[in-house]
Amino acid sequence: MTNANTASAGNAFAKLSFLIIDDFENFRLSMRQMLRSCGADKIELVSHATPAIQYCTYNHVDVVLCDYNLGEGKNGQHILEELRHKKLLKRSSLFLMVTAETSKEMVMGAREYQPDGYLTKPINRAMLETRLSSLINQRNVLLPINREIDNENFPEAISLCLQALNKQTRYKTWLMKTLGDLYFQLGDLAHALKVYNDVIAQRELSWATLGRSKVLLASRNYDEAVDSLRQLLSKHPDYMEAYDLLAEGLRLQGRPTQAQQILETAAEHSPNALLRQKQLAELAGANQDLDTSCAAWRRTVALGAHSIHDNPDHHLGLGQALADLSEGDPGEEGQAQASEALAVLAKMERRFSDDEHIALRSQIVQCRVHAGQGRNAQSEAILKRLRSELPDPSSMPADMGLDYAKTLYRTGQETEAKSLLGILAERFGDDSEILQKIENLLDEPVGFRDKLKARTLNRDGIKAFESGNLALAVETFEKALDIVPGHAALNLNLTQVLMKEYESHGRDPELLKRCEACLDRLSGLPEQHRQFRRYLALQRKLKGLGA
Repeated sequence: MTNANTASAGNAFAKLSFLIIDDFENFRLSMRQMLRSCGADKIELVSHATPAIQYCTYNHVDVVLCDYNLGEGKNGQHILEELRHKKLLKRSSLFLMVTAETSKEMVMGAREYQPDGYLTKPINRAMLETRLSSLINQRNVLLPINREIDNENFPEAISLCLQALNKQTRYKTWLMKTLGDLYFQLGDLAHALKVYNDVIAQRELSWATLGRSKVLLASRNYDEAVDSLRQLLSKHPDYMEAYDLLAEGLRLQGRPTQAQQILETAAEHSPNALLRQKQLAELAGANQDLDTSCAAWRRTVALGAHSIHDNPDHHLGLGQALADLSEGDPGEEGQAQASEALAVLAKMERRFSDDEHIALRSQIVQCRVHAGQGRNAQSEAILKRLRSELPDPSSMPADMGLDYAKTLYRTGQETEAKSLLGILAERFGDDSEILQKIENLLDEPVGFRDKLKARTLNRDGIKAFESGNLALAVETFEKALDIVPGHAALNLNLTQVLMKEYESHGRDPELLKRCEACLDRLSGLPEQHRQFRRYLALQRKLKGLGA
């Protein structure tokens, strides 16, 4: 480096504020000395996460140099995710992870929250100055754009990006990537797509393919997006954002099992990403893969111990999954799962004691755990207490109401459960996600093992019907209805087959009576239910056949 360049770099260092986070005092002092020799003046030293977060809360920091391993408690990844989550670091600020550890698990976990770079110990002055000078120079050139993004003035940031493209060819990649993201955030999908297509036309860069796929998903071009993401991952199997986007694409295509498999692969590559583990736990639970769901919830809870993303819902999710898994299994494994569920819920109550509803949410699941293990006295005692302490259904939070309805079903209180779900359906009629959960409970108010049996029988019945074997279809649907007698789709499926049989084989009036019995079971079907229109259509058809 020439004297002129050294002086220029020194001036750049002098204008910035630095924060060094490391649990070893000698390293902190050594880093401060090296930074001072580079021209830095404003340097703060802290030994662990709490003072680091506190300092960033009240002070602007331009450059953070953070060790990954800080002993007990939060590590460098936790600090980075908390600073990003709380928006305590501006886009113009730099965060460098400093570590002697270079394991894939560490690097992948930290990379999820996009540090600006890594410094591997041991570090000398020349290495530090070279690495930081390059990043600081880029920071200074792009500062006006990042300032507008921090202020959420996206149109002005776009204008500055377009101007800089003609002047700062060195940073063209950064500018194009930022431009595509800004257009996407503004909802200008056409311009975002053009940016990504222009980049890919010159060179197939992975971030441009990801951005293009994101635009395609937002435009509901699911098939093209999924194909593009599969190709991207075949070339870049460590591109974690692509896994998340692909799983979302598959879910939107109505392929939840494949979406789960993608998230499982992603979790193997990067096991320390809490939010992905949570997503996997929820998706596996919805797929009735409770073993995978429990494992992912356990990982989510463990990762949350020092994370800003820790949440009582994670503990509750694990407790609920274990309750479902242990239900009806009085053996050693079932008892162990029930005991684990109760322990998880007790820990949740202690950890989140300031949450006004947490004890009630815990008791709702505890009641189910005891009922599932045949401990009726304990479950009835908890249910009695819940009836006197829970909010009125007209004001009960949706998630609490849904879980309570599930417990009512499991304890044989079917009428009360249906009444509660009816009130929730009226209150949350505009929320499609809540309505879907209500519908699922109305259709399948049973344990997960029985759900799996009924779903398998339903699929077999549909196959028999499609192959023309009406007798087998009737028999199969009836077996399924023995398990879930109120299931709307199953009752309507059986009605449809019986009508077909009536029309095809002699018009036996007994078949119409059986159709009527199926439809009578659905007399209380809410208007919001997906099967309601089909129910009305078959009612009309039945009336026509009987005329």
